[in-house]
Amino acid sequence: MKKAPDPVDRHVGHRVRIRRLLVGVSQEKLGDALGVTFQQIQKYEKGTNRISASRLRQIADVLGVPVSFFYEGAPRQEGPQTDDLPVEPATDLAAHDVFWTSQDLQLVRAFQRIGDSQLRRRIINLVEAIGASAGPSDTAE
Repeated sequence: MKKAPDPVDRHVGHRVRIRRLLVGVSQEKLGDALGVTFQQIQKYEKGTNRISASRLRQIADVLGVPVSFFYEGAPRQEGPQTDDLPVEPATDLAAHDVFWTSQDLQLVRAFQRIGDSQLRRRIINLVEAIGASAGPSDTAE
């Protein structure tokens, strides 16, 4: 029986995919940069194959982000807790980028091209206002 991918491995793989798409790198180009096949990149992105620490560092370097980027919003692992370590509350994955659509990525790419910080702030305020006024029956296509 096949074991399902670990949620953290899936999350890290998904963050690799998001960043790769945001910077416009194909699976083949990323694989070439790492010395692996595009099929291996697919397995990393799906969480089917775990990414080693050294490989994750290589991916971070190629994609121009710190390694910590891939763990942002990751689900907490169940396990023994010690009283000596602070425990952060579990993150709500629905509020994070678990499943981005091509429209989400298109919006982020366009937003990143805006150089004026005041204009960027006004756009954020506008989108937040639109989001707040959208009712539960309003769904994206």
